[in-house]
Amino acid sequence: MSKKILIITGDAGESYETLYAMHRFQEAGFQPVIAAPTKKPLNLVIHDFEPGWDTYIERKGYFVEADIAFTEVDPAAYHAVMIIGGRAPEYLRNDPKVIDLVRHFSDNDKFIFAICHGIQLLVTAGLVKDRHLTCYEHVRFEVESCGGTFVGKEEAVRDDKIVTGQTWQSHPEFYRLVFQCLEES
Repeated sequence: MSKKILIITGDAGESYETLYAMHRFQEAGFQPVIAAPTKKPLNLVIHDFEPGWDTYIERKGYFVEADIAFTEVDPAAYHAVMIIGGRAPEYLRNDPKVIDLVRHFSDNDKFIFAICHGIQLLVTAGLVKDRHLTCYEHVRFEVESCGGTFVGKEEAVRDDKIVTGQTWQSHPEFYRLVFQCLEES
């Protein structure tokens, strides 16, 4: 049986980050399991960078089915967790069950992968203090305010069992580190 990877997202999770994670894990022989507030079709979004805009823009993205609700997740059954960006982390960080899930992976010395705004869950879970991380540049303040060090010159950063990436544009560097970690474990 293949090792399971928990993917945390919800409505307004970033489409490309979600689908890329699902497909890369499947391709490598892992079983991705998408967890969300409820088991339902999720409305994902596309964040893109347009010339002339000071920040990213958002468009409607793909639908993807959540495999499991957060309340049904047994974190002990998972090898690692992947936290997707987009706007989903903005509201998911207010769900104590989600924060407990993320902390479980840290407390049990398992890998945590987070990209873009997904780092907001690490901030809320208290996992950024004294760590070197990267994320979407406008989340930098949250990381630094909670004692983390923002690394802006690298697309992806590994600090022990946590791997972080800036945006979906960081996928090549991010997934190189992700799969190095998975090969170690």
